[in-house]
Parts: sequence; structure tokens; C-alpha cells
Amino acid sequence: MKISEQELEKELTFTRFDRMSEKYPDRPAVVYLGASFSYRKLRDLSERFAGGLTGLGVGRGDRVMIYTANCVQWLIAFLAIQRIGAVIVPVSPIYTSFEIEYMLKDSGAETIICQDTNFCYVQEVFATTPLKRAVVTNLVDLVPPWKRLLAYLFDRVPSGKVERDERVIRFRSLLRTAPFRETPDLDPWKDLSYILYTGGTTGFPKGVPGNHIGMTSYVNDVTEDVAGGHLLEGEDVYVAVNPLFHIMALGLCMAVGLNKGNCTLLMPVPQVDAILETVQRHRARWMLGVPALYRMILENDRLDQYDLSSLVYCYCGGDVLPVEVFKRWKERFGIPIYQVYGSTEAGHVTYSLIDGDPKPTTIGVPLASRECLVVDPETLEPVADGESGELVVTSPYTLKEYLNKPEETRRSYVEIQGRTFYRMGDFVKRDEDGQFVYVERSADIIKHKAYRVSASEVEAVLQDHPTVIGACVVGVPDPKVGERIKAIVVLKEDARGVGGADLIRWCRERLASYKVPGYIEFRDMLPKSKVGKLLRREIRDEERRRMDDGSRKK
Repeated sequence: MKISEQELEKELTFTRFDRMSEKYPDRPAVVYLGASFSYRKLRDLSERFAGGLTGLGVGRGDRVMIYTANCVQWLIAFLAIQRIGAVIVPVSPIYTSFEIEYMLKDSGAETIICQDTNFCYVQEVFATTPLKRAVVTNLVDLVPPWKRLLAYLFDRVPSGKVERDERVIRFRSLLRTAPFRETPDLDPWKDLSYILYTGGTTGFPKGVPGNHIGMTSYVNDVTEDVAGGHLLEGEDVYVAVNPLFHIMALGLCMAVGLNKGNCTLLMPVPQVDAILETVQRHRARWMLGVPALYRMILENDRLDQYDLSSLVYCYCGGDVLPVEVFKRWKERFGIPIYQVYGSTEAGHVTYSLIDGDPKPTTIGVPLASRECLVVDPETLEPVADGESGELVVTSPYTLKEYLNKPEETRRSYVEIQGRTFYRMGDFVKRDEDGQFVYVERSADIIKHKAYRVSASEVEAVLQDHPTVIGACVVGVPDPKVGERIKAIVVLKEDARGVGGADLIRWCRERLASYKVPGYIEFRDMLPKSKVGKLLRREIRDEERRRMDDGSRKK
């Protein structure tokens, strides 16, 4: 159902959820670790948490970092923060203190919601960031008491030490406050809904601000145009595996789950048998995964023990879906895998056509609120259909800037035909049906286990080591994880006794685990252009040639 811009302006991130909670109050909104939370219950908890936040002094425009794994507390916090007009800053729960310190300073967040297991990192940055308070929770805080007891008795849930401090508040204590039921007077064009962080080309992550209408525009596209009549309001079941701090996972959770009165099966970790058991038990029809997850499911030794016949709409995003996985899935289950493509900056951009049999090599067609061009990367002139070029995207609803980074903004946002487009950095071509075929990505971005890893961010950390004078980080193709991270390093002439293990340890102390290089190669020099720019693509092509030569010898 196409809605007008005036109608879209009335929608905030949580308003459609509120309508669903009134229409289906007793319908399960979320099932998490076997505990069911109805729409009435989830709304009440989010309103109480909103009341707790306002009691702490958090209000409109304030930044609140969410630093937890997938859990029902994540969704409660998200809805509550949006409800009071504050801004969510969702980050990976495995980030180190080095990473969150930068993001807290850059975003100006004074409040963080974290797990007891990563509270130690929060404690380390209290003195060096704007942080005033930490709201701490454990993954099982809101499941029934008997389940919590069993989890602790059998050591099934990790927990961390949290020292007493007036700046530390327990998540559950905020749920005992009076509900916040006011409707904030927000401008959907100007007021921020979120700040998401993505890899930077200068070594530092970039904050991507998103307004309310930017998010609701693509969520509405997915709900009404992509899913359309295939999505059964108040009856469907969606299994959410991907981390909610990622824009793809959060958007689809709202679009097919909470915004349509449907049940979301929220998985805290992507454990394959637990996912398959959950699909079977709750008869899930919708699922979002990454290529590695679909491969792991197909290779699971116990796959035949599960009844997955309820699955109908399986979506894949975060990385290019290998043709081999696409074909094996279709042969095994008789249903296709549909593709989702987008970015933190542009939101959801393209989806496979759900009414037809998707082609394995395409990433679909643009959403109604997104306009895409394929251009020559040098001239920014559109190329002919069928020719490869860089994909650029625009939307009248999105903000077109990075937080506190004017140089990065000028580099990534360009004017074409009088409008501002975002350069996706991915190369595609348009086929005869108007669908986009993915060709390759920029050498600056590595896709490891469906995470987007900024090569320059890893290089910057390596170059901070006192013995390193140069580093080049590239992705080496790998069918299981997408790309493995390899670093080419140049040491100072007087460096002694420094090996790959030392540099990998250095990275582990400063980067999330998925960003750490798998192996390091030492060289005397790195390839650079005449103006001194690192020629990362040359290294990547060299690695591919080396792999091809190895394959031929076998």
C-alpha cells in the first residue's frame, strides 16, 4: 500500500508498533530464550524503561549507546529511546574499550546500555569520555526466574563482575518506574532516530546520522511493497538471527515483525541447532541470514532431524550470496533465497522480487523511496545498461552527511544531475530485466563473516605499533567466511624480535575480534601511486592471482 509523504511524516519509529500493540495486545511480539513477550507486555516494558531514562535526565536529542547482544532488552531500550525522542547509538557488543571510547566521544553519548560481560570495557572509558551513566543487564535478566536459576546452575550464561558505583544502574530497576506515555513533538526530517557507525577511509569509524523519516521510508517500502500480501498481519512468524545493531537486521525486524503485529523469534547468538529448533517449534515463515549462516545450515550434520517446511521467505544480506549456496538451498528445500542489499548510509536499497524466482547473481531492484544510478567512477556519468559501473544511491528522505567528518562527507556524497547521491563503493551492472547484478566491491572494504571491515581502520591500528612504518590490509576470498583478513606490513629498519603473533596480539587489544587479521606478511615496501596513495587493489589482485595459481597446481 503506497502512502503519501504527509502520511509518512506522521510515522515515527515506534508509532506503528503502538498501533499493533492496541490491535493485537495478547499476540506474542517477541519470543526470546523460550520466554514470550506479548505486544501489551513489550509496550509496557518499553514505556517503563522510557520513564526510567527520563528520570535519569535523558531526553530529546540525547545520545544513548546500546552495547548488547540480541536480547529482548535491546528492543525494549530501542523503543524506549525512540519514544522519548532520544537517539540510539547501537554498536557491536564485542567492541573493545579502544573502539567504544572513540564512538562515545564522537557521538557525545552520556548514557550506555551494556551487558555485565562487557561492562569492564565501559568502566575503562568513564574518565575519558562524556559518559555519565551505565545501565547494565545480563542476557537472561528478563526470562522467568526458574530459567535464570537453571542457566546459572549449569553455567549456560556468561556473566561479568559489576562493581558498585553511583553511575551504574541495573536495567531491571528502571522497569519499576512509572510508564512514559507522552508523544514527543518530533520533526521527522530534522530529529535524529539513530547514529550508526561504519568503517572510515581515514582509519576512524564514521558516524552515520539517520532521521526518523529516513528509517520509516524504507521500513514502509519493505512492509508494503516488497512483502506486500505475502506478509500475514498478526499471523506470521519471523526468526531474527542477525545482530540488531546492523541496519539490515533492525529494519527487517520492524518491517515484517513489530510493525505488522507478528511474532519475532529473537536469537541471542547464531547457533545453528538452536536456530533450526526455533524454526521448527514456532513454525517460522520468514528468516534473515548471511551467506555463512545458510552454508552452515546446509552443512549441519543434524539437518535431517529438523522440520523446516514452514520456511517460505528466506532473505540474505550483508554479503554476496555464492551461486553454489543459492542452488544447494533451492535443491534442498525447494524455496529460493531472496537477497537484500544496502548500506549504513543509504539504508535498505534493493530487494529481490518476491513474486518471481530470483536470479542467483542479482541483488534485486531498488525500493520505491530509493533511486539508483550506475556511473563511471571517474566521471560520474551514467553508463549504459549491461555495463559495469559504481552504484550511487539517493533518497529525498535520508540525511547526506557523516557526523563531524566534512572531508569524508565530500568524498562519499557527490552531486549528480542536481541531486546528492551516496557512492556505495560497489560495482554493479543492470541486466535486461532492470535488476542489479553485483560485480565487485571497493578494495577499501572487506566482508568477513558478513561484517563490513574497513581496511584503513585495521591499517591505522597496525601503524600505531612502534615498529611499523607501513601496512596494507586486504581481503582474501574464502568460501566459508567471505574474505579472510590479511595484513602486509613494513617494519622499521631497526625493528628486532617483532613477529606476526605480536602484531595480531596488538590488534586484538584494540579491535573487535572480527576485524583482527588472520595472518600477517612482512615486506620491504608497499605499492603506492605517484602521489603516495596506497594501491590496495594491486595487493588484492596479487593475492587472487596467487590463489588461482595454487588452484591450478592442485
